[in-house]
Amino acid sequence: MTISFWQRSLIREHLSCDVAIVGGGITGCSTAYWLSQERPDLRLILLDAGKPGSGATGRNAGFLLQGTSGDYLSDIVAYGADRTRQIWHFTRENRDLIFSDLDGSAFELEESGSMTVAATAEEDERLRSCVSRMRADGAPAAYLPPEETNRRLGSTGFSGSLYVPSGAMLNPLAFIHYLIERSGVTIRPYHAVASVQEVGGHVLLETENGTVEAGQVVLALNAYLPRLLPELSVLIRPVRAQMLATAPLASRWLRYPAYTHRGFMYIRQAQNGSILLGGARHLHLEEEVGYEDQTTAALQADLEAYLHKHFPKAKGAKVSRRWSGTMAFTADRLPLIGGVPGIDGSFWAGGYSGHGMSFGFRLGKLLADLIQGKPDPEGYNLFSVDRLSKKGREHVKAE
Repeated sequence: MTISFWQRSLIREHLSCDVAIVGGGITGCSTAYWLSQERPDLRLILLDAGKPGSGATGRNAGFLLQGTSGDYLSDIVAYGADRTRQIWHFTRENRDLIFSDLDGSAFELEESGSMTVAATAEEDERLRSCVSRMRADGAPAAYLPPEETNRRLGSTGFSGSLYVPSGAMLNPLAFIHYLIERSGVTIRPYHAVASVQEVGGHVLLETENGTVEAGQVVLALNAYLPRLLPELSVLIRPVRAQMLATAPLASRWLRYPAYTHRGFMYIRQAQNGSILLGGARHLHLEEEVGYEDQTTAALQADLEAYLHKHFPKAKGAKVSRRWSGTMAFTADRLPLIGGVPGIDGSFWAGGYSGHGMSFGFRLGKLLADLIQGKPDPEGYNLFSVDRLSKKGREHVKAE
């Protein structure tokens, strides 16, 4: 991200704090919130290359789902039964903490339920088979047949779906600004961190606009972690996501956030009536890798074709905005936490693989606990970078 003449500070600052948080997205802002709640005496500074929310957090659809973007039985195959259950309950705790601790009216929080929708008969059968195992593991879910699925969505052409009553929606940008306000953290926008190192028992962060001296640091840069810590390039791969929004429609008929096509397509309707639609990356996998922030005509055309095919009530809706954002993928599509190399007591986290809102608030609490030296072995082990073998680190995929 470039910085204009006007954005650059005319006087280089030298700031000091107890904890410096680099990255103003869901992870960084959540970490600041939890540290402020648990240790209000700490001096906190949050640094961002742009403004808070200028990255993936401010560019996603605002889904607050449980589990991963895959189905439950496929996750058991990938992660094992115990880990799959732990992941689901971690994301459920993420959701419950938002509802219990925060004022959802400040960020359009809706307890809507969510739907994972089958596009094929094979996918339909797999979703149907998940229900009994999910319920046995304390993950409430119900199978909806095709007719009921399409009725609830106002759609055509879908098979059945998995309905999760605890799914929710929110405004992700308003959410992080609410966390910033509640935490009272000192914000320094347009302070891209060029280097981080331990000097004389302190952490020194160099930015174009000055230096920050901290006792500890949290690097919450998600896809941009490898730019600050190049050794993480074998763990985290930048992947572009594209979305569009329609002009507000006269009625709000789509009440559920919905994943379809194995999570590669996602759609919801905002409170103002606009349809938010993203995905289609599976049709353009190689083109959608990297940091370039732009939309492409081919993928955007696929989004519009999907909308017209499956949602007749959106016929004639004018597209009012198109955008992209950079996600961070890991080898196993789960977030990663690790210690900052060479700096004891400091941590980095990221790699949500397109599912950050479902993990980020609770993961911020985990980071706040780690910074304070509080043990949380179950949470840390769930996401620790140590879980990946050398082979796994060398094969970060975007699929």
